[in-house]
Amino acid sequence: MDPKSVESLLGGCSGVHFSGFHLDDTEKKSSTISDSNRFQKQPFVIGVSGGAASGKTTVCDMIIEQLHDQRVVLVNQTSFYRTLNDEELVHAHGYNFDHPDAFDTEKLIACMEDLRNWKSVDIPNYDFKSHKNVSRPRKVNPSDVIILEGILVFHEPRIRESLNMKIFVDSDADVCLARRIQRDTIEMGRDIKTILDQYSKFVKPAFDDFILPTKKYADIIIPRGGDNHVAIDLIVQHIRTKLGQHDLCKIYPNFFVIHSTFQIRGMHTLIRDTDTSTHDFIFYADRLIRLVVEHGLGHLPFKEKQVITPTGSVYTGVEFCKRLCGVSVIRSGESMENALRACCKGIKIGKILIHREGDNGQQLIYHNLPTDISERHVLLLDPILGTGNSAVHAISLLMSKGVPETNIIFLNLISAPQGVHVVCKTFPRVTIVTSEIESRLNEEFRVVPGMGEFGDRYFGTDAC
Repeated sequence: MDPKSVESLLGGCSGVHFSGFHLDDTEKKSSTISDSNRFQKQPFVIGVSGGAASGKTTVCDMIIEQLHDQRVVLVNQTSFYRTLNDEELVHAHGYNFDHPDAFDTEKLIACMEDLRNWKSVDIPNYDFKSHKNVSRPRKVNPSDVIILEGILVFHEPRIRESLNMKIFVDSDADVCLARRIQRDTIEMGRDIKTILDQYSKFVKPAFDDFILPTKKYADIIIPRGGDNHVAIDLIVQHIRTKLGQHDLCKIYPNFFVIHSTFQIRGMHTLIRDTDTSTHDFIFYADRLIRLVVEHGLGHLPFKEKQVITPTGSVYTGVEFCKRLCGVSVIRSGESMENALRACCKGIKIGKILIHREGDNGQQLIYHNLPTDISERHVLLLDPILGTGNSAVHAISLLMSKGVPETNIIFLNLISAPQGVHVVCKTFPRVTIVTSEIESRLNEEFRVVPGMGEFGDRYFGTDAC
């Protein structure tokens, strides 16, 4: 969809302007591959600028709320105010906080660069009363989407050029002033005279000299800020199409990610937390596994079936596939067996043991499979898809026993992009179902951010 078609869609009076911004152009940046990991994509970085109290924060909050099924982090430029020296503190009321020199731009650039390279950062915690950074910074982890919000985020060329999407929130000056008065009187305890003096002396001149000129760099201009729901909906739709999770599903039609909700994200948060107890880890892992199993069962063939209801009516439904079995990759895969048994009464479950030798070497040690497995649909169980090597070995074994590739459904909780590529390219007709895609594999071929050694945490042997 190009800018013209968007404006046409919105009737030419949408209240959202696209300034030379083609929706497909951002894909070049968002799909940049790092040298160290050719399957790792850089985050989608959004800059949100505009005058003070123009509605930038509201716009950011609405974007984050609609992207609830993605990992999003918000970085505020105000966190990077310079600490005032003793002389400046004495005259703090006369200090121009809207001038570019008021910010530690170099530190902001360094933090954004680290986040773009999937490194965690410490964001300064600036105190607006003491005009200093408090002792404990805010830990921010890399995410699929990074939103940088601030009045001058388009002023510095190095920041501007690193953004995949640039949004300028354009609100009426009188509205901005009214919001500023309300905010500063309530949140900062300032009197109206001080606010008006600061506005006329610093805020308005800085807007004219430094902020308004950067409007020309914006890809998207949003009048009315958070009141412009149509514009924000369009922005969110575009962001979703650029995220790696959806790209993998488009590349491989046999790869499926269950729909994420706050409940699912919350369960992922708990099982990834190193401080979560074994009891809680098992409880929430079981809940997630059950969801993955239910989704996987939905990919099995069904037959139409009619039944008579207690009211004597005819109900036309479907009949479950009866020729089914599970196969768990020992030992982590055994954690998924109870969920499968709960969904499929009396199901047969086979076992495969694969031993890792070195970084990439794999050796089949043991297997015990149903004798008639070639006549069944197989649910292959392994909670972690990392390099994909174990999965390839397990699937190859099943196929050597006569199981058609199309009859194999591989279920796991988390998948690294590398493993997805390996399995889907090797077996394009094997269905893969997962609950979340990870960022990458590290130098030790471990999934990042991951959840540690799943089998040890689930079976309580991590302390052994």
